[in-house]
Amino acid sequence: MELDTRKQKILKAIIEEYTATGEPVGSKRIASLLDIPVSSATVRNDMAALFDLGMLEQPHTSAGRVPSHLGYRYYLDNILVPPELTPLERARIQAMFNVANPDPDRLLEDAAQALANFTRCASIFSTTTPKNVRVKRIELIPAAENTVFIMVIATNGVIKNKVCRLPFEATPQLCQFFTNFANERLAGRSLNDIAAHFENSVSFGAEDYSAAFNYLLSAIYQLCREINDGQFYTKGHTNLLAYDELKDAAGDLLIFLDKRQELQSLIPKDGADVQVIVGKENNRQELSQSSVVITKYRIGRERCGAIGVIGPVRMDYARLIPHMQCFANLLGELLSESMENQL
Repeated sequence: MELDTRKQKILKAIIEEYTATGEPVGSKRIASLLDIPVSSATVRNDMAALFDLGMLEQPHTSAGRVPSHLGYRYYLDNILVPPELTPLERARIQAMFNVANPDPDRLLEDAAQALANFTRCASIFSTTTPKNVRVKRIELIPAAENTVFIMVIATNGVIKNKVCRLPFEATPQLCQFFTNFANERLAGRSLNDIAAHFENSVSFGAEDYSAAFNYLLSAIYQLCREINDGQFYTKGHTNLLAYDELKDAAGDLLIFLDKRQELQSLIPKDGADVQVIVGKENNRQELSQSSVVITKYRIGRERCGAIGVIGPVRMDYARLIPHMQCFANLLGELLSESMENQL
């Protein structure tokens, strides 16, 4: 469906006004906002036509109208031209990443919180691990009589660790032997190579320490799997409680935001670098009154990172999209640098 220029301007003005106020918009107000001379009666007629097309809704018996999800989709596909960020806006985003030698885990978690604070919405941060990432080093440190601290460092800069309790004494000799043994056999291997069959076979030839290795190798395997699964963070859940239109569904929405697998399914595997799913376009009932904006970015040569924002349908897309693109690009650059430094 195609709208003439005036109807496009009216729809754009209604969306921008509703985004700012959250209140139904009347024809007189829209007439005052347009950059073309037009009477409120003409605006009223065009608003009626937009209503008949399903692009506007009347929430109650007042004269005001609000954009429908179909209206937002037309706006996003045919009207919206996101503006370029100003140097000051770019500088403010860069200031969020003013860190030296960032740890990728901490960087992603802090970035997720920063984006949630900036947008006043819920944020999603996800990365998939590039296939060329390898184990760089493994460390085993005695922590107590029967407890060791295991750390796996990958070539993309990601570090995973866990405390492992053993049914025997964690002597310094055992820890040193295992550290050397594990690095000889695992360092330099891709994470995909370290699979269950390799875990079971690697202890062959470990002599008197073979009984201990079942526990330690299982822990290392788990840490490698965690790195290979990628990183995932959500922040800003409670920001959504500030929006009146989301309050009725807030309970189900907050529960949904704690489900990693279902949230990750929102990230398209293919398509454009920026994608917006509006309201009822989402196949989840919990998101029927929300929009999801996903921006992908590259880590090294692979497009394996994504950030997302979940908020009300009346988000300020013109402001949000270029900010998210800049945010994602800077994050990708930092993670790429961290990966290069670890190689």
